[in-house]
Amino acid sequence: MPRRPPEFLVLALDIGSSSTRSALFDEKGRVVASTSACREYSVRYTADGGAELSPLLLRGATATCLRETLKARRDSRSLRRIPVVATGASAFWHSLLGVDGKGRPITPVFTWADSRCARDAAQLRVELDERIVHARTGCMLRASFWPAKLRWLRRTQRSVTKRAVRWVSPAEWIFAELFGVSGCSHSMASATGLYHLRAKRWDPVLCEACGIELDQLGELTDAAPGGPAQLQLRDTKFFPAIGDGAAGNLGCGADRAGRIAVNIGTSAAVRMMETSGARPAPFGLFRYAIDRERTVLGGAVSNAGNLRQWCLRELRLNESAASTERMLSRTAAATDELTVLPFWVNERAPTWPENLRGAVIGLTQASSAAQLLRSATSAVYYRLGEILDLIESAAGRSKEVIVSGGILHSAASLRLLADAMGRDLRVSSEPEASLRGAAVYVLEKLGCKVAPLRNGNVVRHDRALAKKHRIRRERQVALEKLLSINLNG
Repeated sequence: MPRRPPEFLVLALDIGSSSTRSALFDEKGRVVASTSACREYSVRYTADGGAELSPLLLRGATATCLRETLKARRDSRSLRRIPVVATGASAFWHSLLGVDGKGRPITPVFTWADSRCARDAAQLRVELDERIVHARTGCMLRASFWPAKLRWLRRTQRSVTKRAVRWVSPAEWIFAELFGVSGCSHSMASATGLYHLRAKRWDPVLCEACGIELDQLGELTDAAPGGPAQLQLRDTKFFPAIGDGAAGNLGCGADRAGRIAVNIGTSAAVRMMETSGARPAPFGLFRYAIDRERTVLGGAVSNAGNLRQWCLRELRLNESAASTERMLSRTAAATDELTVLPFWVNERAPTWPENLRGAVIGLTQASSAAQLLRSATSAVYYRLGEILDLIESAAGRSKEVIVSGGILHSAASLRLLADAMGRDLRVSSEPEASLRGAAVYVLEKLGCKVAPLRNGNVVRHDRALAKKHRIRRERQVALEKLLSINLNG
């Protein structure tokens, strides 16, 4: 039976660190496939720990996706008369952009992966009690967050900090540029490291420690009127972007008690939704806002799909899907002798080893490139398993672990993840969880009842292989502790 035409549409954007996507959704949260658009780009990494994106590149990619999606609606006889009543977005958390008095960028986008401010993060930990700050903000005093980046800029680029009238997330700036919308969501603010979770406002103590004024940060808002920049959206209600992790849980089906989301893309994270006011997060994990009532508890690792791509590129492996699937043999992965610390990019949860870099132990003449790929992949999954254990130690064992992200394109990776974590996994039936999550968030705020996702397939873990992975995971943990002790004296 054909689906009846939608009563109205919502426009959703997903502004990520490697691509931007857009699409229209109906009132039940179902994507209108003919309206999907995507543009890809890459973070620029430097040898000194830099990880930047061009704000103009981001704006251009978003504008192109927006143009293609709205053109698809305009060209469709069945869609052109259906109103677009609201617009929302998912966007990558933590990244910092400075703008002048006219809203023009005066810095690149400093992403979560930029570690040049590690020294400044360490100094903040000397000046402030990190555990108290973590309990108040849900964030660590580490290089991923705004306080360290702002201190680094003040120390190394004082002329830039003097010119900066405002400090914003990339999504805030893009919404202002494309829609004439100002304001920052509580969700986006909560992952800066400058947001007081209980008070639901910017934290004046941390702002003072960073040398910025409260009025240099975006006004916290749930919704804001749009400007006249897009004729097709002149009657649309705008909702400032929420964090991609929050949107991921909403979009993949892990939006109820007892469900934990594992998302693996360029980076990776394990997250569980909670109501605000829950007990403090275990030290090393994060707690960020979805909105005023809900938070996500979890942890993120910096190395996932980006490490996989490095292995394929630098080890000159055959990048065909079939070849990669064969190399990720679940049987071989459980018995490989290599121990890997997957810290190619400055690592985060659960241990935040800012002074350690990638390491491989156990190489011999018999070692192969495929073995290194398997071991590096397993090493990432072990860290996700540690995060899952920490979440469940605080909240109890989950009923279901739901997986989403780019990993869904690899059946071998999903089997390896299940074995490495020692858990059965539910595959999300939504291939674009963050994009759908942006639409679900908007629909919730409009008072709509969103259609639940159909259940995806279950990937069963192999108990015998999981037992072997547990031994390898313990070996990895021991190596990290040993190197940390030696490095820190």
